[in-house]
Amino acid sequence: MASFATSNVVFFLVFLVSSLHFSTEARRLAESDLNEQPLLFRYHNGPLLTGKISVNLIWYGKFKPSQRTIVSDFITSITSSKPTVAQPSVARWWKATEKYYQLSKKSSSLVLSLGTQILDENYSFGKSLTNQQIVQLASKGAQKNAINVVLTSADVSAEGFCSSRCGTHGSALGSSNGHIKGKSSKFAYIWVGNSETQCPGQCAWPFHQPIYGPQNPPLVAPNNDVGLDGMVINLASLLAGTVTNPFGNGYYQGPKEAPLEAASACPGIYGKGAYPGYAGDLPVDATTGASYNAHGVNGRKYLLPALFDPSTSTCSTLV
Repeated sequence: MASFATSNVVFFLVFLVSSLHFSTEARRLAESDLNEQPLLFRYHNGPLLTGKISVNLIWYGKFKPSQRTIVSDFITSITSSKPTVAQPSVARWWKATEKYYQLSKKSSSLVLSLGTQILDENYSFGKSLTNQQIVQLASKGAQKNAINVVLTSADVSAEGFCSSRCGTHGSALGSSNGHIKGKSSKFAYIWVGNSETQCPGQCAWPFHQPIYGPQNPPLVAPNNDVGLDGMVINLASLLAGTVTNPFGNGYYQGPKEAPLEAASACPGIYGKGAYPGYAGDLPVDATTGASYNAHGVNGRKYLLPALFDPSTSTCSTLV
């Protein structure tokens, strides 16, 4: 089993938010990268996810229906072509991942869609999860042409949660045929935890006061839910990392064991002018006062992380 962590803790270590790996080496790399441009981001000749991929959501613990809709609307927004969605859109943010396919000379025919949703409200593995149990939960989803996303509620702890990561992505051996030729025994998975009551200063920044660094006022969450809006940030980071580095030999910077990927290579950056402790210049909803940078379906607004542009070796933001 391979796994790669989220992006909301590296920034705290580099300086504050999101990294898909928070080992000492990853911190050292992230710190050095701030001073050494351009970032040494390389393609390692492995497969990227291609084809029609369903994103299956496995909800572990107690979530309100309104909370589940925040996430499912985000997934739907990724490939939405509805002209009613205002700009900049979630779909436009996601389109930036196509550059990875173009540079790798791989097929860029990746189409994500919302798949099935599985509820485990009875805490089948209890309220403290190991990495192995996370993979077992991910295995409940279809393993062919899919990314299985495990989302754990605020009262669930997990191995490494808060202390070293906000979530992770990886691959595991599956029981069905996979979705990449030559990788038929593996499936991709993601895990993200709700940090609202455990470590919002680490995993839900900038919607909560940071635990380190300048104590700027937190931003208002666009969906009025600090925990879920924080989960969307980390899920977005991990989705970008999953499709561009699904099996540990795609696009990343640094050591394979602690890679900086498409989003985690740009920690803490959400808009132009971002610096440690400041998310960047962002639009503010006139009615709610919420900060955001992307529009989604059903009138949703989201805050999404910058993505590393492999063609320019810079971090690219929507606004």
